[in-house]
Amino acid sequence: CMGGCSASRFVAATTRPAAAMSGPQAMLVPQDTSNGDGHSYQFDLVVIGGGSGGLACAKEAGQLGKKVALLDFVDPSPQGTRWGLGGTCVNVGCIPKKLMHQAGLLGEAFSDARSFGWELPESGIAHKWEKLTTAVQDHIGGLNWGYKVALREKSVKYVNAKGRLVDAHTVEATKQNGQKETLTAERVVIAVGGRPRYLGVPGDKELCITSDDLFSLATPPGKTLVVGASYIALECAGLLHALGFPVHVMMRSIPLRGFDQEVAGAICEYMEKKGVVFIRGCTPTKFERTEGGKIKATYKHAEFGFDADQEYDTVLLAVGRDAVTLDLGLDAAGVAYDKKTGKIPATNEQTNVPSVYALGDVLEGRQELTPVAIKAGVRLAQRLYNGGKLQMDYNAVPTVVFTPLEYGCVGLSEEDAIARYGEDGVEVYVSHLKPLEWTLNHEEHEGQAVRGDNEVYCKLITHLADEERVIGVHYLGPQAGEIIQGLAVAVKAGATKAHFDDCIGIHPTIAEEFTILSITKRSGKDSKKKGC
Repeated sequence: CMGGCSASRFVAATTRPAAAMSGPQAMLVPQDTSNGDGHSYQFDLVVIGGGSGGLACAKEAGQLGKKVALLDFVDPSPQGTRWGLGGTCVNVGCIPKKLMHQAGLLGEAFSDARSFGWELPESGIAHKWEKLTTAVQDHIGGLNWGYKVALREKSVKYVNAKGRLVDAHTVEATKQNGQKETLTAERVVIAVGGRPRYLGVPGDKELCITSDDLFSLATPPGKTLVVGASYIALECAGLLHALGFPVHVMMRSIPLRGFDQEVAGAICEYMEKKGVVFIRGCTPTKFERTEGGKIKATYKHAEFGFDADQEYDTVLLAVGRDAVTLDLGLDAAGVAYDKKTGKIPATNEQTNVPSVYALGDVLEGRQELTPVAIKAGVRLAQRLYNGGKLQMDYNAVPTVVFTPLEYGCVGLSEEDAIARYGEDGVEVYVSHLKPLEWTLNHEEHEGQAVRGDNEVYCKLITHLADEERVIGVHYLGPQAGEIIQGLAVAVKAGATKAHFDDCIGIHPTIAEEFTILSITKRSGKDSKKKGC
């Protein structure tokens, strides 16, 4: 959820004083620290959640000499999937996704290799799903261990337990065996992240998987239905298809809501050319196990109202995520939150309760991105414990969607730019081109060019009244992250179109195109490149 939320869904309760520790729950912990107002706590800071933001904040505070505890616990998915310390990104998000995306890109590159003189077996090259997942999980296991070591090096107490607020300064930690420990702290940071949403239709939790399960599947997924049109849905659909599995994508409405819709449409068009089947305007109504062991997905067409069904080996749901805060004890601590999504409104990461802060995916109206959570966590710790002044800037945050043809962007979409400044207030520079690395490959697959002409797209959006300051950059093509990361610095620095034009491009690259853009949408000229 990137927008605001209805105030009627916010829930708040009265903050209660910290509970005194007594009895068997008073386990061995660091000695009390005094905050100077007459209250003593066991910790300066307790962080609930061991994902990107929580780890970053805890380590920074520990490095600054504060007594810090970090609690992390993963409830298994409905399919029983668990993982270790590190949160979504490391275990079931960015890291395994990017590795499997790379596996798909390598498979596609065999076609290029033949054109560059490499002789490959006529029978083709097989892919072993089990080998890929084992290698990915081994890498993740190493990262999990590394986080534990890093916490120890920063003198942060790591507790593998589920945290729940008792009041604004007290956290109850419940371990897997049911043992409870009570921790008190001057401040508490909530960084528990989110989990995939389910549809609430018969068979969804029993028969479907989510991104929580995909990257550790013990057996190949086979013919897969991906339900959803989010970036997670399209990324998973793209990598599975690139690895050789038949993939259908069922989407109720538009793809990549919140992103530039021209580019979103181009992504779907590219994926369709490659063989991904899109089932538009439909929503599943139930899932059933067939006698043959398949999953029968029954769905309804929203516009025409008819029902249909198809059978699949795997159904993956990617229909959104919810913050894992509804059983966190927010009411007991008096923390306001959105009862529908679990999201927490906060100003500079501070909730309505002065001693309670929130980071990352639980925050209302903030980007659900790992680097955002990390930087916000570090800056929060610096402000709390080192006199830091820097607030987190949530504007002009770059991001990449790792679809088969990658999409990177920073700043405003074309729709948002026009809505903010008016159609006459913006200029949109565009170019379509074919990377040099693709030009030798003339192979076709089922009547479609493996490397089509002018499929890479560059878009630069400027604000005319502000000396053509660049307010949006969009790129669809190879290595999107590497290209957009550099351009994002320019956008953050307030670069104008003149700055881009004055920069000498590096030849021959795709990125140089952003230094020579001259065709505008307003001109009506053909933006397809001819020649290098």
